[in-house]
Amino acid sequence: MSISSANVIPLSQARANLSQFADQVKSGGEKIITKKGESYVALIDAERLDHYQRLEQERIHLLLIGDASRSLSDVAAGKLKDALSAVSALKHRQLSFDFPDRWRV
Repeated sequence: MSISSANVIPLSQARANLSQFADQVKSGGEKIITKKGESYVALIDAERLDHYQRLEQERIHLLLIGDASRSLSDVAAGKLKDALSAVSALKHRQLSFDFPDRWRV
């Protein structure tokens, strides 16, 4: 949905006509409220806000599913180690760093 200049209003005008603008928004419009000439906040219908929030949650879930799918593919391809092997290798590497062979008795 594109925003026309009629839907961009200064904060002072929004204060003075909030009820009128709220009715317009409830009828399907959206308002961008500006402060000192810059976008400040948006006035949108509460149901539309709920819809936007549900879409964002779905997007996050799809991203997580994609990450999990790629990780499972990496495991199946042998590109990843299991956690116990990785921790063991890190501990061994740390011991080798802390006590180089020349210092061992």
